[in-house]
Amino acid sequence: MKRSGDSERKKKRKRQKLLQELGGQRIPFLSPSDPGFQELWESSYTGLALRPADSLPAALHDRVRAALHALQRRGCLFRDLVRIRGRDVFTAVSRSLLGGPGDTYRYLGTRLFALPWHNDGQEDGEACCDRELREACRALWELNEYFCEDVERREAAGQPEEADEDPPGGQGSSKTDASEATPAPAPRFNITLLNYMDPAAMNDLKEEPYYGMGKMAVSWHHDENLVPLSPVAVYNYSCPDEKGGGSGDGEVDGASWRVGLKVAWDIHTPGLALPLQSGDCYYMRDDLNRTHQHCVLAGGTARFSSTHRVAECSTGTLDYIQRRCQEALENLRTDPDTGTKTLHSLQPSTLQLSEEIHNEVEFEWLRQYWFQGRRCARFCSWWSKPMEQLEESWAQMESMTQLALAAAEDEGSAEDRRREVAETLLTALTDRQEQRQTWRDRCQSSLAQTLPPEEAPVNRPYWGEDDPPRPLPFDLTDIISRVESLLWRL
Repeated sequence: MKRSGDSERKKKRKRQKLLQELGGQRIPFLSPSDPGFQELWESSYTGLALRPADSLPAALHDRVRAALHALQRRGCLFRDLVRIRGRDVFTAVSRSLLGGPGDTYRYLGTRLFALPWHNDGQEDGEACCDRELREACRALWELNEYFCEDVERREAAGQPEEADEDPPGGQGSSKTDASEATPAPAPRFNITLLNYMDPAAMNDLKEEPYYGMGKMAVSWHHDENLVPLSPVAVYNYSCPDEKGGGSGDGEVDGASWRVGLKVAWDIHTPGLALPLQSGDCYYMRDDLNRTHQHCVLAGGTARFSSTHRVAECSTGTLDYIQRRCQEALENLRTDPDTGTKTLHSLQPSTLQLSEEIHNEVEFEWLRQYWFQGRRCARFCSWWSKPMEQLEESWAQMESMTQLALAAAEDEGSAEDRRREVAETLLTALTDRQEQRQTWRDRCQSSLAQTLPPEEAPVNRPYWGEDDPPRPLPFDLTDIISRVESLLWRL
């Protein structure tokens, strides 16, 4: 959390410096009707490619749109309570994550837990959700597969921009020649983050501050937690208004949703504002997400987007955290006859590893999951059993911490060993106490109290004096004092 806070402070300083340099003036930006739009796209935004709606199969459009409406109707999209600059705020956008079983995605200090794609022919009796939701998830998987194959085909051909991807009003860039060395296959999208935005329900939309582009539904940002240089694919669906119009299936008009792009922290290059018809898709390729920022400019009707990403998941899957738990628990020995638990090793490196995993399970998985209330289990039970198993592993690690504490306080052991154990414990316990306090405060915040019971944050794991005993108390203040006193004496 501290690293995230430092990053946000740096961004804030950059924004303030940029606005000071502008001195109240606006940077120019271009739209398709402006002279020079095509040249600007080709010279400064070559990583952006447009896929007009009519380039996708009509049947796929139908399945995806039905899926988006089904997920919204069933209450599967939520405004997340995220952490920005040290305080909790609700996202203006309602979201849901889909991906492979056990996948997660982390943004703004929040870990989202994916609804599984349901692309494996799962039988009804084994299902974690009902048929309607399975079919909706599968439709988004089909869109994901389409994007994977489309990006891979264009990368392999060395022709990322074809006629149907050209900037409006001109020919696309042909900077890549098929005769050049064949690039490595594009990474495959492994998740999609669904977004729903209704400008009528989004109070106090901020004006875009640098270019005067209009109201922003999503402010300037880079997408987080992605494999470096991996592409992002976005499907745009503008809902029909109550009168049956405004779907964006006809000509682009002033009520259209737009994606804005700019060179990051640059006040000299004009910005780009690209209107989107319903069903249009766009790709951000190469290093565009790193070197540029993008925002979403509000249109006149509600809008869904399905944003397909190559998430950096080396530490973000259920398989990963289960392996970590197993690694930590290898240091715990249980006597098969008496059930007595002991530690195999008191080496500082071994203890430090198990305590780091202990904190990772508690704060990156258990508390992240329960901070989002019971919303996952409302419509899909996939995560219920894995989280129970992770909590069981975490409880074993609480026992391991208690055993290490007993070893540090064992006056019959060598003082050097006791000191090493105590120093290792003090660092881990201090961090644990601080994070528990932070999560408890977040669960009790005024914003958290506004959520309905099934979505309200749950401070779990939590136990008090009246609960069944655990190896250590929830509040570690006294334990930390004991360890500090021990180190002072040693």
